Amino acid sequence: MQIRAMTSEAQDIPQFLHSIFSSPDLGSGAKENKCKRFCSYYRTLDTNSRAAFLSHLAQQYSYNLDTVVQGASHLVSSQERGEAFMVKSLERLRSVMTPRYQTLFQQIGHFDWGVKFLVDMRADVLNAITNSMGELDTANFHALSRHLKELFSLWFAVGFFDLERVTWTSPCDVVQKISDYEAVHPIRSWTDLRQRVGSYRRCYVFTHHCMPREPIVVLHTALTSEISNNIHNIIHNPRFRANTAESQFQQQQQQQNLSSLEDEEDPSQITTAVFYSITSTQKGLQGVELGNYLIKSVVRRLQSEFPHLAQFSSLSPIPGFRDWLIGHINTQLNSAGSDGNSSSQQLLTAAEMQSLRALQQQSDSSVLETFKQLVQQSNSWLPDADKVLTMKGILLRLCARYLYLEKRRGLALNPVANFHLTNGAVLWRINFLADTSIRGLNQSCGLMVNYRYYLDDTESNSQNYLLHHRISASPAVLELLQHDLPTGSQNGES
Repeated sequence: MQIRAMTSEAQDIPQFLHSIFSSPDLGSGAKENKCKRFCSYYRTLDTNSRAAFLSHLAQQYSYNLDTVVQGASHLVSSQERGEAFMVKSLERLRSVMTPRYQTLFQQIGHFDWGVKFLVDMRADVLNAITNSMGELDTANFHALSRHLKELFSLWFAVGFFDLERVTWTSPCDVVQKISDYEAVHPIRSWTDLRQRVGSYRRCYVFTHHCMPREPIVVLHTALTSEISNNIHNIIHNPRFRANTAESQFQQQQQQQNLSSLEDEEDPSQITTAVFYSITSTQKGLQGVELGNYLIKSVVRRLQSEFPHLAQFSSLSPIPGFRDWLIGHINTQLNSAGSDGNSSSQQLLTAAEMQSLRALQQQSDSSVLETFKQLVQQSNSWLPDADKVLTMKGILLRLCARYLYLEKRRGLALNPVANFHLTNGAVLWRINFLADTSIRGLNQSCGLMVNYRYYLDDTESNSQNYLLHHRISASPAVLELLQHDLPTGSQNGES
């Protein structure tokens, strides 16, 4: 019966929307009733029916194209009648370019439950864009998404947010959401969750009065004595411990003392804040800048709590590196030359190819085929010290090339890199065997990266990156790129 009812409602979408947009707004009570009807109806629809609903909404209740064209024509002709007349014509054009659904969204946003509804609805719009097959539908969905985003940019201005720290004693539903929303390093158990909000850790969230008890952005921070070089020191140690050599991290991973979860912090041991996970929890707020403001707010909060705090850095994943690398290997294998490495943009250096030949098990296979197999089966060479040593130098160099040189429209191809560089951070260090989980190996062959925040330089670094496409990188990263950078190139001019 429920399925039949939903199907029947889906068939009545045009009639329902007509009833919504044709009803007059005679007072606040009538507006509230109309908004509730709209939201309740939409919630009853299944995924396919929602797509049909949004398509009809976006097409039939957007712009009146004839009126827009007429308004644009009046604006052009008004040039001869003086500037004052042009301003009036421009205002009339702006009025007719406001979609009818925009007015409805503004009314829905006036109610406590309305903002969350619209955020969730925009998530459905973004899914509809991905699945849309028609050019007109896609264009209408993009317009619908853009208008919602413009509203959110006003409603979710940074001044309207509250910065809150989540601890083990926070409300249970909020703590549970911290676990559910964690997208970078999944939380495996209650003990794991308790550790991440406990001693030597800080979990901060942005909340909004229109979405109470709903973390909108979550930032996990570790308080340490130095910049962490692998995630295992943070995730698997129940309290602060200084970093050790990467060869010892597996031993550290096993040294868990659950009784120390409630240890009191020793402020003298805390000189560094490492941001190791930042998650935007609402897909519908995609494109609304929030993470940058959260990091800045957390830095101020931590400086207030620990005035001697001297270092701020991320420990970030590198999603897409392994896929990018395999794609380049395949391109080289398909190019001319028996070894697949004879194009003008060689992937491997002569020394790297020589070191890989020593690992070949079949003499008739190419070096790149051997390398591709090692990249695809990262966990197979971890126990082999010779293979680890060979792969370390190659992967560090190629990852530096990926993060520093690979760009789209002048900005870093990697989305995490683009986020931190936009914030003014420095590409500071690439870490080998930093995340040997299945996820870490599949994303980035186990590599992670530190983006370091020098607070006095973040503004200038951000401007250089956004305006001049110059990436600020440390000497250690640039040294990895000696083979890839043109002779005489300057820092950041990639």
